[in-house]
Amino acid sequence: MPHTRNRNPSPIPEVTWDTGLKEMNETWKGAIACLGVAIFFVMTIGIIYWQVVDQPNKNWILKGSFSGLIWERRTHSLIIQTLTEEKTFVEIDVGNFPDMEYPFVKNLCSLNKTEFCYTWDAIADLKISFESEYPSESECYSIIWTPLHCKVDLKDCFSMNNVSWYGGAGVQAQNWPINNDNVELQPFVVSNLRNNPSGYGSVLERYFLGSSGVALLIAQDIPVHISIQHKKSICLQTPPNKELMPLQYTVCVSRNMKTVHQEVESQLLQQPRALPNTNILRLPFWKMLANVDSAAKVERELRIFFSRLKRHDLGEGVISIDEHSTLLISDMDHDSFFGRKKHIAREIWDLPFVKLLNISITLSPYTSVDTSQFQSLLQEGKENIWLSSQRDAYQAPLLTKWKGKFSVKLNITNHIAVSWFLDRVNKCQEKLGMEYITLEGGEGNLFTEHGLNAPKILVGDEYIGLLAALASRIGKSSIMTAGTRSSHLPVFVRMTPLESDWSYSGLKGIIPSVLHYSLLGYNFFIPDAVGGSLSNEFVTDEELFIRWLEIVTFLPVISFRTPPWVCGEDMVLNLTRTYITKHREFVVPLIIKYADEWASMGTPIFRPLWWISPDDPTTYTIDDEFLIGNELLVAPVTERGAVQRNIYFPGSEYQWIDTSNARVFDGGTQVDSYPVALEEVAVFRRLDF
Repeated sequence: MPHTRNRNPSPIPEVTWDTGLKEMNETWKGAIACLGVAIFFVMTIGIIYWQVVDQPNKNWILKGSFSGLIWERRTHSLIIQTLTEEKTFVEIDVGNFPDMEYPFVKNLCSLNKTEFCYTWDAIADLKISFESEYPSESECYSIIWTPLHCKVDLKDCFSMNNVSWYGGAGVQAQNWPINNDNVELQPFVVSNLRNNPSGYGSVLERYFLGSSGVALLIAQDIPVHISIQHKKSICLQTPPNKELMPLQYTVCVSRNMKTVHQEVESQLLQQPRALPNTNILRLPFWKMLANVDSAAKVERELRIFFSRLKRHDLGEGVISIDEHSTLLISDMDHDSFFGRKKHIAREIWDLPFVKLLNISITLSPYTSVDTSQFQSLLQEGKENIWLSSQRDAYQAPLLTKWKGKFSVKLNITNHIAVSWFLDRVNKCQEKLGMEYITLEGGEGNLFTEHGLNAPKILVGDEYIGLLAALASRIGKSSIMTAGTRSSHLPVFVRMTPLESDWSYSGLKGIIPSVLHYSLLGYNFFIPDAVGGSLSNEFVTDEELFIRWLEIVTFLPVISFRTPPWVCGEDMVLNLTRTYITKHREFVVPLIIKYADEWASMGTPIFRPLWWISPDDPTTYTIDDEFLIGNELLVAPVTERGAVQRNIYFPGSEYQWIDTSNARVFDGGTQVDSYPVALEEVAVFRRLDF
């Protein structure tokens, strides 16, 4: 029988095969996992490279014909540049938003090529629009940030890097440009700088101008806080508010700042400009200080003061009296309603003599609560004449302190109240025969002071604009102590009081203030009194008095608080007479000549040197020279003890001639250590005029 062999169909035990297969599968799984990690790692590196290296830092958002708006993702800034990227107009730091390592990824307004929209989840919406209605030489971008909840603080800062900024608001120590200012974040409204020296005032517009050819226009009807960080930035921020308050502004650019200013200014002011009474320019103003308690004593002080002016041969002028004296001589109810003294016989005073004088009176929208006038109106149920708050069914007048007394403030939005105030002024004018009136006290917001929401028409510093409109109704010889949105009205604005020293809070601040007022459209201003008026004492520094007098001689009005005879030197009196005559015969005709140009075109009367040379960086920071028109260059001495100074002549295509010695100088050059004696001021006329 054949030998049969035992067969083993599975030489590898079953259990051994299964184990090996499993081990093999685990190996492949590990390899695949490692490969996945490697791929993920490579992709991550690629994405990071795309975001950080390969992706451009700048992303164009909108483009005009010569400029464009860029998002700079590393600095989180909006930048406006020329399309060739040769020139940067402005850099805007977008603050208070999370860091973004990626650019704007999607334009939600992509169907409209002139708009860009973007949303940060639960933070804010951004809308940027290219404005096409502005002149062809300028391009404007409207920017609106809208918060999506009430805890969002919107804040944008405009860099001062390589840009000199001008405009905005006056400050106690005025600089030109404002890069050297340092103002903490606060509401951008006019305040009384006597009471709030670190605030904004007394002329304010929501307009800033940059030397790179950029203009910033902030929305008028939306509250905003502004800070100025020394040589760093101008920051706009929404105020703390339960409402979803937007941050809204427009940025315009052009080839230089003169061009953008002229074109934007023509769009800003839609109302015609009206000239005030220019006869006021020919007369010096003399502030009479009188601490008296009756009309007869005011009349006596006026008689004495007038006699001294006449004795010292100081010519015709306007004697300015304060509100206290005004109320006394106008026979308005000035005595206290409570505890008023009873006079057996009324003091007699010479009203005809007072009517012969050229007097400027002072009034305010305030009424003291301890006067019979207030009491009688209250009893007649006319409490709505004053600013009030609604308490149940009763209007309660808002109380405040005015010159140390509890007072109420005229409700300037009430036609009956305005008519009542105008009637008081008319009676005063008829009685005294006066032409000039100063309205003070427009600053401040009583509703904010009491923690109340103001009516929309009185939000912020709207009261000042309404008071200026009221002043223009009184006459073209009215004087305001503050201005905002009122440069077109035929009224004068009194400049901020200054210290009696050589600092930017004193004499050095005059020319920067002049340029600031004029740039914002307030060309008809009354400078602070010669020597400064913040001090309660007369100025005794003869050099300060003379150098101050020399500057204001070339401004619209010369005003005095310190009479020149108190200095004790004949030289001071003689120079005062000389410069009053020079102002009347030489300066005033020049101002009137350029006043017509301002009225028709909005061109400033008093101009910075860059007005002639807008592309000359040297002119951007000169704060101790100014132009009257394009014709006259004034270079006063502003350093104590100096009898010489450096003078820069603008305009390389022009020549300038010294009006005192006929020396001629080329424009675009600087002359060092030019002699200017104490009794002189350096003045040059352009040769082609």
